[in-house]
Amino acid sequence: MTGTYIYGIASADHPALPDGMGGIGEPAREVRIVKEGPLAAIVSEAPEDLRPRRRDLLAHQSVLTEAGAGGTVLPMRFGSLAPDEESVAGVLAERLDHYQERLGTLDGKVEYNVKARHDEEAVLHRVMAEDAEVRTVTEANRQMGGGTYEERLRLGELVVAAVQAREAADAVEVQRLLEPSAEAVSTGPESTGWPADVSFLVDRTAAEHFLAAVDKLRTSHAHLEFTVNGPLPPYSFMEPGPSAPAGSPE
Repeated sequence: MTGTYIYGIASADHPALPDGMGGIGEPAREVRIVKEGPLAAIVSEAPEDLRPRRRDLLAHQSVLTEAGAGGTVLPMRFGSLAPDEESVAGVLAERLDHYQERLGTLDGKVEYNVKARHDEEAVLHRVMAEDAEVRTVTEANRQMGGGTYEERLRLGELVVAAVQAREAADAVEVQRLLEPSAEAVSTGPESTGWPADVSFLVDRTAAEHFLAAVDKLRTSHAHLEFTVNGPLPPYSFMEPGPSAPAGSPE
């Protein structure tokens, strides 16, 4: 045995999984439950050559989806391993209070990840409409048959700065307009290539309301292209710390 693969953590009274349910690996490793006190971990044997192959990524997600249909599951990231089941039980015992708090907080909640980036042509039109200096330099260059190399360079620098400022403002705006429909917010890393990359914790019963807010944002911000993924297990909210929406009770 090469170790124990961990899919997620649930309460010990979580409904049983289907008999013979398969997880990652080829052939698929049988999924089982490790219990420790009031907690349970959803696990399987780990394959020797574990890598993020598409089949295994989908299998990981499938196990969490199946288990999540029966109640709250704290999803572990793909590749979460322990030496053996005894080690898994030890972690459950050690972090009992934390996992119970997370299970209570995330009960009935799902995650929606919203990414937004500029439609290049649309944002250039917007920059021209909003930035007086860019308009002035553009018109001056036009009247001079395109302007000198230095003038064209200056215009390019002005446009880049204006677009970057617009990106920063739009990232704030996307979060501000969507967070009233969510219960918590977690911003993604800045290096994703998306000016806005935000995960929202949403009550399952409020999912339609949240998606309607996204559609409204698409209409009002036509210079942005949106990608929405969800409902997802609440990966971004496994640890405490994501901010509550503005105006929410403490």
